[in-house]
Amino acid sequence: MAFSRLVRSFWQSLARPRSRFLFCRDVAVASSTSPSTPARPANPLQHTQGTTDNSEIKAITDAEGPKKRERVVVLGSGWAGYALVRNLDPAKYERIIISPRSYFVFTPLLASTSPDCFHQGWADDVDFTNKTIRVETNPDADEINSRTLPPATQSPPHSDGRDSDSSAVSIIQTPSSGSVKETLTKRKGEMITVPYDKLILAVGAYSQTFDIPGVREHANFLRDVGDARSIRLRVLQCFERAELPSTADEQRRKLLHFAVVGGGPTGIEFAAELHDLIHDDLARIYPDLMPFVGLTVYDIAPKILPMFDKKLSSYTIDTFRRQGIHVKTKHHLQGIRPDKDGKGGLKIKIQEYDDDEVGAGIVVWSTGLMQNPLVARLVEKDIRAPVTPEEQQLCKQQTRHIVKAEKSGGFVVDDHLRSGHSAPNDILPEVYAIGDCAVMEREALPATAQVASQQAKYLAKALNNYGSCEAVGNKSKPFLFLNLGTIAYIGSWRAIAQSSSEGLTGRLAWILWRGAYITRSMSIRNKIMVLVHWVMTWLFGRDISRF
Repeated sequence: MAFSRLVRSFWQSLARPRSRFLFCRDVAVASSTSPSTPARPANPLQHTQGTTDNSEIKAITDAEGPKKRERVVVLGSGWAGYALVRNLDPAKYERIIISPRSYFVFTPLLASTSPDCFHQGWADDVDFTNKTIRVETNPDADEINSRTLPPATQSPPHSDGRDSDSSAVSIIQTPSSGSVKETLTKRKGEMITVPYDKLILAVGAYSQTFDIPGVREHANFLRDVGDARSIRLRVLQCFERAELPSTADEQRRKLLHFAVVGGGPTGIEFAAELHDLIHDDLARIYPDLMPFVGLTVYDIAPKILPMFDKKLSSYTIDTFRRQGIHVKTKHHLQGIRPDKDGKGGLKIKIQEYDDDEVGAGIVVWSTGLMQNPLVARLVEKDIRAPVTPEEQQLCKQQTRHIVKAEKSGGFVVDDHLRSGHSAPNDILPEVYAIGDCAVMEREALPATAQVASQQAKYLAKALNNYGSCEAVGNKSKPFLFLNLGTIAYIGSWRAIAQSSSEGLTGRLAWILWRGAYITRSMSIRNKIMVLVHWVMTWLFGRDISRF
């Protein structure tokens, strides 16, 4: 017993101050507490059913008295949002996350695929004037998963069938079609209001579909854990259906052709991992089906992996060729539709093949990013808010807009990640944007986890040291991105790695890839679990049961 208590105290000493999580709809709301600071009431969220009086909201936010912490609300729990919350000082700030999921996804490992009580919800709108966010609570898990898909259209508010309400504007389109949409519109949760002192926009982005027919309905995206699980189940189903005696050889060839659209790191790593799964594990169970298996990567660009130099890209193509993976560049996909053979396959329309269509068992889509619908709604809002400290004292307000990036449609931020241009009068007070939804005014940065993580750590440090938006701009140094290099797995225990000066290939790059992802895992527990999982897979193979 004494030994167990010693071990428990050791692990607790390594942990950060614990947080009390309230999961709302497909929104995770986390408010941090620590022994050294007084806690807020058990429910820090103001319910809008009954009353929405601003004085009552203020009474809740001021419940801690003169020593109350400022409330920092972060929209998004990806690399940017989660890293920022982990680095904010819990003694100085109360931290709340509003996110489409109740967990953090380590996206680099998706291709290879903490904490007390929970409610779940969806953020409808942000009132910048009164500093509040409206959240709809209690969704179903199926609705949460569907909302990670790209939206169908950017249509006006309330087009999803919700009742009109001037104080709460729904900005999310139901991403599925037909009966699914009818089911979702019947499930309306309770509306709550989350006040904030500082707002960090880190809502990420969707996969870009380019409005190609059939992509949203029939392709599989790779942005979340649910997406990875769906892909895995679909691959196993294709092998099971191909194994049936009633399946003809031509149908087997279609079902076991796996198409990956997108030649970036995510698409390439997924193709490599799928190759390993098929040839290392499924080949032992379905040896007679191996002659029918095909794996193809399609990309519209003339070269895959554009962020790597030509030598590393060529090395990847040569490796794929030896592994039997086909790479088709300069190919324009025009549509996806279900195959009519009754086996559940798909037909892909490609411009270069004229009227011929390509059969596939699954199409995995990884072709760039589009902005979250929340971004499109907020950049169009008229915002009445004080801009300078003098205006705040005089209660004077100006009508403003969040500055929109012309090309990407994201939030424009200055060198300190404040929403707006670098001119003092163009900054929206206490509103910041980081990650994929943010575009720096002076320098365009890639939409990667490395950029988002560095932005989050920079902003957390600036808020911890200086506090106010004005002080962050005047006293902190501008954000500078430090490129630590790029790594991609290409299958068969090989990888490619590129720093600013040179590249690395083969097994040594694979060791670097593994080591980098272990060290980037968010906690000691995760590091150990990832390492144990890799060792178990190496010793016993992957678990190919369907669950």
